Amino acid sequence: MDSTLIDFVLLPLMIFFARIIDVSLGTLRIVMISKGQKRIAPFLGFFEVLIWLIAIGRIMQNLDNWTCYIAYAGGFATGNYIGMLIEEKLAVGIVHLQIITGNKPDKLIDALKLAGYGITHHNAVGGASGNLVSVIYSVVLRNDINKAVAIIKEFDPNAFYSIGDVRFVNKGLSATIVNKYKWWRIGK
Repeated sequence: MDSTLIDFVLLPLMIFFARIIDVSLGTLRIVMISKGQKRIAPFLGFFEVLIWLIAIGRIMQNLDNWTCYIAYAGGFATGNYIGMLIEEKLAVGIVHLQIITGNKPDKLIDALKLAGYGITHHNAVGGASGNLVSVIYSVVLRNDINKAVAIIKEFDPNAFYSIGDVRFVNKGLSATIVNKYKWWRIGK
């Protein structure tokens, strides 16, 4: 095979794809660390660094090849994007959902319960308006959040809601979440 083809096409492509893989693994590793996954994060980190060492080693052997630099940078940028897409698709973990509604909350609460979400609620006074509102709390699997938001919008399109990451939950998860979440708790 022609050495020009290897040096300026195949080698940069190898470096490009190696960087995509190692940066994507790095993104997932950071997510696993933030979720407290003590067994998965080091495993991902091992392969992330191993692939990085191979890629950087090839660059060091070809310091006069500018296409390798472009491939390295392009793989890094693409790896960040792909890592975020993978993380978004995995939707790992659970979130805290807080809903504030000025409407009567009964139908919304019933719909959330029917969908399998445990809820806690109380009455409150709205900050700016001073009107009576209801505050509803729930802990939801991250990959179910769109379903929960659809229920909120169906029963109160004007409800205010916020979503926050949860690292750990001690008690009180609904049976639906516990059964779906069991696979994720491995290694805790």
